[in-house]
Amino acid sequence: MKSRILFLCTHNSARSQMAEALIKHQFDDQFEAISAGTEPAQQVDPRALQALENMGISGAHLHPKSIDELANEHFDYVITLCHKAHQQCRGFENASEQLVWDFPDPSHRGGVKPFETTLKEIFERIKIFALIKSKAKSKTEFDPVMFYKSLADETRLSCLLLITQQNEMCVCELTEALQQSQPKISRHLAQLKKSGLLSDRRQGQWIYYSIHADMPQWAKTVLQLTADEVTHFLEPLNDKLLTMGDRPERQLVCCQEEHA
Repeated sequence: MKSRILFLCTHNSARSQMAEALIKHQFDDQFEAISAGTEPAQQVDPRALQALENMGISGAHLHPKSIDELANEHFDYVITLCHKAHQQCRGFENASEQLVWDFPDPSHRGGVKPFETTLKEIFERIKIFALIKSKAKSKTEFDPVMFYKSLADETRLSCLLLITQQNEMCVCELTEALQQSQPKISRHLAQLKKSGLLSDRRQGQWIYYSIHADMPQWAKTVLQLTADEVTHFLEPLNDKLLTMGDRPERQLVCCQEEHA
């Protein structure tokens, strides 16, 4: 579920609107954003819309809103972007967390491109915020039940232990090692990725899977100790993997199998 953010400014005509647009453009998979003002203007400042357009972001959906319209809605984060809004809304009741990002008003700011400068500053703050919150979420949402359920399935256990040994593996390598169909292996890998146990990277036409960097250390230790102790279980799988040769040769085998 996406976290809900409310960006607040006095007039909801520039800073808060730019923040809302940035979230919707760049972080829509992580957050649901809306903006409002304590004394909303009649329209969004055209200079803010132009700054967004210069960055390739549409502002067509933006319009000033009053905080009173949102009195009955709950937000995970309420972020004030000016001192006055913070003073007026410091006791916003329907917020799990309130943050203060005090950016200068671009309409009173000096410099060549004050709105573009403010937009870039807000964007940098949002990127840091999104990174911190995504890491915190991945750590708090790690499900030990799902982890141990994965270990109880032979195919998923084999994938996790082989990847722990090899650091990373592609689908065709696991298909060869486990002697199972590619669709079946792909389904298991997708489930392990969805559970936060694996991450992937693309290199050309191949996708390589590795143990997720944010997996808790205790879980990584469980996998490593298990892989070290069950060599009799993994040895036949590694023998099949060796028949593919080294990785450059393995890629040729994979390519031939795909086009067979």
